[in-house]
Amino acid sequence: MRERFWERYTLDELDDEEWEALCDGCGLCCLLKLEDDESGDIATLNVACQLLDIDSCRCSDYENRFEHVPGCTKLTRDNLATFSWLPPSCAYRRLAEGRKLAAWHPLIAGDARRMHRKQKSVRHFAVSECEVADEALEDHIIDIIPCQ
Repeated sequence: MRERFWERYTLDELDDEEWEALCDGCGLCCLLKLEDDESGDIATLNVACQLLDIDSCRCSDYENRFEHVPGCTKLTRDNLATFSWLPPSCAYRRLAEGRKLAAWHPLIAGDARRMHRKQKSVRHFAVSECEVADEALEDHIIDIIPCQ
């Protein structure tokens, strides 16, 4: 990867390896979302995708995730703007908005432990969707993003 690529190039100029390296591994995009059919509001739950290893905050089968979870988030340069629910801490969102990476981001800090110590990942609060019944999902809402 090119040195400090996140500062020197636009998101569109990144190669695939650099694009993937931007992911801080927080797991926030792997939390389940519910969309209100009437308002369009998006509720984020503290319930993580069945494939998320909550301790490492990484997908347990990243290469084959779409086979297991057809609705899995596929964030690309072309669709980034459509994911209005990405948290303000997300590296992709930060760079798209002209902001710098957070000091705890693994590319800046040198490892992911700082991110977990700063509690920027789901490690400290998420539960697996395997542990939550469908009828109990609404009890796990932690945030609501109004339709824009």
